[in-house]
Amino acid sequence: MKLFGLIGYPLTHSFSKQYFTQKISEENITDCQFELFPLNNIEEFPELLKTTPDLSGLAVTIPYKELIIPYLHHFDSSIVDIKAVNCISFKNGQLTGHNTDVIGFEKSFLPLLKACHKKALILGTGGASKAVQYILNKNKIPFLLVSRNQANQPNHINYELIDQQIMNEYTIIINASPVGMTPNEIEYPNIPYDYIGENHLLYDLIYKPEQTIFLKQGLNRGAVVKNGFEMLLIQAEENWKIWNQ
Repeated sequence: MKLFGLIGYPLTHSFSKQYFTQKISEENITDCQFELFPLNNIEEFPELLKTTPDLSGLAVTIPYKELIIPYLHHFDSSIVDIKAVNCISFKNGQLTGHNTDVIGFEKSFLPLLKACHKKALILGTGGASKAVQYILNKNKIPFLLVSRNQANQPNHINYELIDQQIMNEYTIIINASPVGMTPNEIEYPNIPYDYIGENHLLYDLIYKPEQTIFLKQGLNRGAVVKNGFEMLLIQAEENWKIWNQ
């Protein structure tokens, strides 16, 4: 029996259990199952491996996409640049890290681009943000990273520095932070929404709720908006392919 699962904390927001259980049932797969493995901290990971010898693959979600890396034996070449892992394959006792977020984001994001979408603001600097940065770099789209605490690094600003000029210049705004995610649906990134117009594209990696306040603000001002559900579906299917190679 193959056992697949998801590690992260908390896991109450995840759709993975339902998605993969339904997939296994609909495709009449009888030799595997999917479970959730909430870890209070990443130091619990080795114990999980010891107590769950049937593990054949894992998905990784917040807050462990970066912290999991030291526990792995091998990585896709892209991990050197992304520095975040959301999928682990198991083979002969060796754990290999992959990032399928990049595939999901690229396939769901690029079709939305118009001529007016030249530069991007990425809200958040965590593991999900790393996948977004990788795809924007790949497609030569300049970006600024936005966080609550401005880092002394190039291309980083804090929210208080976003003004009308920046909003007019950076017409792609990507929320790669958990702000606004269920159960904290009343929260939203602190940006000047009044400067958003029809030339803007707002993409939220959050999929629950279906429409965050961040997206509603964009929609109300004529912007193109999209949540992270299609990205989630694509990366889930990519995980499945990797686990069953």
